[in-house]
Amino acid sequence: MRISVLGAGAWGTAMAVHAASQHDVLLWGRDAAQVASMQRERRNERYLPGVALPAALALGADLDAALAHARDGLAVIATPMSALASMLAVVPASAGVLWLCKGFEAGSGRLGHEIAQALRPGLRGGVLSGPSFAEEVARGCPTALVAASHDATLGEQAVAAFHGGTLRVYTSDDPVGVEVGGAVKNVMAIATGVCDGLQLGQNARAALITRGLAEMTRLGVALGARAETFMGLSGLGDLVLTATGDLSRNRRVGLRLAAGESLPDILAALGHVAEGVYSARTVLARARALGVAMPITEAVVALLDGTLTPAQAVERLMSRQARAEGDARSERVADR
Repeated sequence: MRISVLGAGAWGTAMAVHAASQHDVLLWGRDAAQVASMQRERRNERYLPGVALPAALALGADLDAALAHARDGLAVIATPMSALASMLAVVPASAGVLWLCKGFEAGSGRLGHEIAQALRPGLRGGVLSGPSFAEEVARGCPTALVAASHDATLGEQAVAAFHGGTLRVYTSDDPVGVEVGGAVKNVMAIATGVCDGLQLGQNARAALITRGLAEMTRLGVALGARAETFMGLSGLGDLVLTATGDLSRNRRVGLRLAAGESLPDILAALGHVAEGVYSARTVLARARALGVAMPITEAVVALLDGTLTPAQAVERLMSRQARAEGDARSERVADR
């Protein structure tokens, strides 16, 4: 199979490395100087240091050539969410298309499938997501992902492209649920980082992750997802990994907020995108528009905006009115 991976960040590089052992893979990067360095060194030291690129993996900075390579094959969009629309606008109509980015589009608040429906309604598209750190995938650590699309043939294509060796790929016909899980877990990881940074204990962490899963599920169901999707890889699985894993950038944002660092300083030190920082406000806006209460998300947004300190955010969450667990009627925006 001919596969073009569009985006030479950590995740795009990791997936290209994995697929190159079985398929004809071209990894495209927009920065010609970075691509030249990768060709020369056979490593992506900027985003995935220490991982050797296989000799079979082709590299290039010519977007037209990368798009041509994907015709009748598979285009994998590995850019940040902010570039998804521009990539979807140019991918070949004959290609199957998977996007790896997680989050809501800034400004419009759209999920990936909503962007695809608006720009390319006939495209065979879907999302590939799940609990995964790029470094571990590139190093061959066992990993499971889910490919979600309303197009069953695309799901089969995703399995053919990536399933094998140390990577398992499951399929789903609930892209809404998979995308909501991938977006909201980043926000919850910031909250869990704050919890651990304040040394609130294991009880608090467990409660926060559990209630975060409840928030994620409520929003997903309101957007048309199936509740059971959130008990799978892209829901509970990705939430646990991102909220507790030391490689999680969103968790590190929370840890450093708890230590009193400013958000600009934190982001400058990270050097990579932490999607939860950019999607938290959009998650909250979409929830409010649907009448869904998301108190943890609301607290994270207040922290990021600087209107609450970490200690004040904890106090606000702990002082909320008691209610029955699982009672959706008690979790409306009007009921604080």
